[in-house]
Amino acid sequence: MTLDRSYHPVRGALWMLVTGLLFVGVTALVKYLGPDVPAAQAAFLRYALGLVFLIPMVPTLIRAPITRRDHALFAVRGLGHSLAVALWFFAMARIPIADVTAMNYLAPIYVTIGAALFLGEKLALRRILAIVGALIGALIILRPGFREVGAGHLAMLAAAVVFGASYLLAKLLTDRNSATVVVAQLSVWVTVGLLPMAIPVWETPSWHTIAVLFAVAGLATAGHFTMTLAFASAPVTVTQPVTFLQLLWAVSLGALVFNEPVDPWVVAGGLVILGSVSYITWREAMLKRRITPDAPAVKL
Repeated sequence: MTLDRSYHPVRGALWMLVTGLLFVGVTALVKYLGPDVPAAQAAFLRYALGLVFLIPMVPTLIRAPITRRDHALFAVRGLGHSLAVALWFFAMARIPIADVTAMNYLAPIYVTIGAALFLGEKLALRRILAIVGALIGALIILRPGFREVGAGHLAMLAAAVVFGASYLLAKLLTDRNSATVVVAQLSVWVTVGLLPMAIPVWETPSWHTIAVLFAVAGLATAGHFTMTLAFASAPVTVTQPVTFLQLLWAVSLGALVFNEPVDPWVVAGGLVILGSVSYITWREAMLKRRITPDAPAVKL
């Protein structure tokens, strides 16, 4: 029997572990900056500084045969994604890291709903139950009537919806364009989309702030790269369970570094949401189709 050398479950799990740590590093640095830097400005600087990582992609972008329709879709996706990023930065500065991480897991659920509404995907009863389970998880986190649902939580709910829409557009665009082109176009258009949001609230940033946001850009870029390596090494049925650890890292980071109290309701709700996402992902893998993204795939 011939061994399939492209299948490396341990390597895939390790790459996804590294991916989770890199994305938690992103959240830690943004949390460290806090509300002192306006959310739209911080988001703009993160993407503008991150354009340096696109330099090796320039020849590919120049040669890419992009249709007029795809140019329009790239623009719509990027401008929408820029709003989601600004909302994410706003939420991160105002609510605990664990809350942001747990609520971000809702984005793949919105992708599944959007795929049914706009891409003709069928929602079997088991997928519907998983979606309901995820929404119950969100209610466990928010507990309306039992705790104050602030602007940060509302911003994160909205961000997850827009991130889901962005992923659906990416799904359409990757059918006709390379991953390099899709990623580069997103980075350029998000920078453009964030600029008019940043100008009205602009404050001259210190070199320290610029250095921190450049580190955010570097960690986010590295996270997407290691996530790609994880997917190339093992199927999502192997890599998806590792994303559970990201919630653990987020809770630990918030408690140990930022003195945020550990809220067992947030942890429980996050696990319910991620369990629902994992089930949908597993079902898609069994049916040999891929709609729902892995949890970190819809992040920055």
